[in-house]
Amino acid sequence: MKTHRLHDWNLTPKEAVALQRELAGRVVTDQPLERCELIAGADVSYNRFSSTFYAGVVVVRVSTGEVVERRGAVADSPFPYVPGLLSFREAPALLKAFARIKTVPDAVMCDGQGLAHPRRLGVACHLGLWLEVPTIGCAKSHLCGEFEEPGAAASDRSPLRLGDDVVGEVVRTKTRTKRLFVSPGHRVDVASATRWVLASCRGYRVPEPTRQAHLFVNELRRGEGSGG
Repeated sequence: MKTHRLHDWNLTPKEAVALQRELAGRVVTDQPLERCELIAGADVSYNRFSSTFYAGVVVVRVSTGEVVERRGAVADSPFPYVPGLLSFREAPALLKAFARIKTVPDAVMCDGQGLAHPRRLGVACHLGLWLEVPTIGCAKSHLCGEFEEPGAAASDRSPLRLGDDVVGEVVRTKTRTKRLFVSPGHRVDVASATRWVLASCRGYRVPEPTRQAHLFVNELRRGEGSGG
């Protein structure tokens, strides 16, 4: 896959915050995503206190759950752990893995936030700008915004609001399981982000693209995986 270079990664946390505010103005989150057969799930794994990141991208066919391609990369990141700036630690390794992907997906799904971020630039938005493909954030934990607990049944959802804006949805992907926090990353709207998260679930709480990416990066970290 092609990447579109936006900036250097050698930044201080203060410079990263300023850059987030600038890049947030370029994010597009009002485009419906009507067709989506291939989704690339993206995830990162690392050992505690380590600066070495294991990144994985797994392309999944939505209709069947088939794994079409998977590629990994390992990279060191000196950027410190700062809440709200995780993309500056994780994105360089992920972009290295995306550069090895030969199958161009219809969308990318990240295990992390998109628009549901204090400065409206979670990792899904950040990667979306570098990749220029529709990108979705699907996080397991709540970062910011207000919401009401959705119903207990699969597909139940409620709006996630940040100030006066709806920045995503809180979604139950499986009956009586913990909810997920879904938000647009880039070139997709809220409704489409939720639609394709639900469409790509295959009986698990986590959608298949990011579930497969999570399994893959843990294999890489243990030295068991193949695929780049």
